[in-house]
Amino acid sequence: MRWGSSLALTAALLAMLAAGMWLGGHPAKLPAPLRDLFVGSSTGLTAEATEAIQDNYYRSVPGEALSDSSLRGMVRDLRRRYRDRFSDYFSPAMQQRFAEAISGRFSGVGIEIAAVKRGLRAVKVFAGSPAARAGIAAGDVIVSVDGRPLAGVGVERARERIVGPEGTVVRLGVVRPPGARARQVPVTRAEITTPETETRIVRRRGRRFGYVKYDSFTEGSHRALARALLGVEHRGAQGLVLDLRGNGGGLLEEAVADASLFLSKREVVVSTDSRTQGHAVYRTVGGNLPALPTVILIDRDTASAAEILTAALADHHAATVVGTRSFGKGVFQQEIGLSNGGALKLTIGEYFTPDGTNLAGRGIKPDVWARDLPTTVRDEALERALGVLAAHQ
Repeated sequence: MRWGSSLALTAALLAMLAAGMWLGGHPAKLPAPLRDLFVGSSTGLTAEATEAIQDNYYRSVPGEALSDSSLRGMVRDLRRRYRDRFSDYFSPAMQQRFAEAISGRFSGVGIEIAAVKRGLRAVKVFAGSPAARAGIAAGDVIVSVDGRPLAGVGVERARERIVGPEGTVVRLGVVRPPGARARQVPVTRAEITTPETETRIVRRRGRRFGYVKYDSFTEGSHRALARALLGVEHRGAQGLVLDLRGNGGGLLEEAVADASLFLSKREVVVSTDSRTQGHAVYRTVGGNLPALPTVILIDRDTASAAEILTAALADHHAATVVGTRSFGKGVFQQEIGLSNGGALKLTIGEYFTPDGTNLAGRGIKPDVWARDLPTTVRDEALERALGVLAAHQ
């Protein structure tokens, strides 16, 4: 065959393929040589299985549902194979809700949650929230949503079931430890604005100390922390308790900005290693506030960006850490948008504290151990933190 004829045939084949795809032809319907040429084996197999299900399954299955299932299955295998608790697939609806949560505003019931064997533990219930009005308290365990059990369901999947349109009702199965039976609690969803800080002045041994509860590392939250720190300083605080208990973290950039409020410019906050992004070092950007003796309160729910901030201040001797061992995340994720409006949240690397420690599975060990007892009204861990401050000369 002459060279010109080969080119003409190739062009014709490409034109046929383009026309077929434009008119809705499925790659699985291509002749075998063309399918092998134009479609990767794994891609072709997925397309072939999708078409087989749609053509032959005894009930009609939307293509979007099959795509979602395929994506969930791939991520589920990653989680199982590499013991990765954090990678996930967000459907378009989940992605929208996640974006709202990161912005600090969403429609839900007003609970910070953490995974436990039976479902979700309420780490914190926001004052005045629908959950608080319904009688749900921190420490309660949510075992079902609208009758569907939560055991074995990931946090993001469970959160998707709880949040929803404002004004709608969700029925939560709630257990108050040590109780074994769940009570069904109807809760009307409402718009929730995540409180970024809570502040007050506490007196101990004739001295004034600032207390700042910092709840999440959402977009721009470092500005709220800066206002809170300046506020307690202007009210005469001689020391500071920064409460990061129950803070599951958020944006790494916010952790760096927060650390910049306490540390001098160009101090190392965290370093990261990634197969795709290489090695990176994040340093403070300046603008630190006047230094006060500082204690950071942590617990088992202090994670991610909250651990980064804690470790940065501890390693640079800017704070004493009081509480219980933190969560121990040690890896970070990247969100990758998909054409269906959803996203993959994939673990892409590890992070290290300024002294080079990876926290995965080990967490931060406090300088002073203290635990708040759920059976008492007093906050024993906070009392211990204030005692550490009061002893500081």
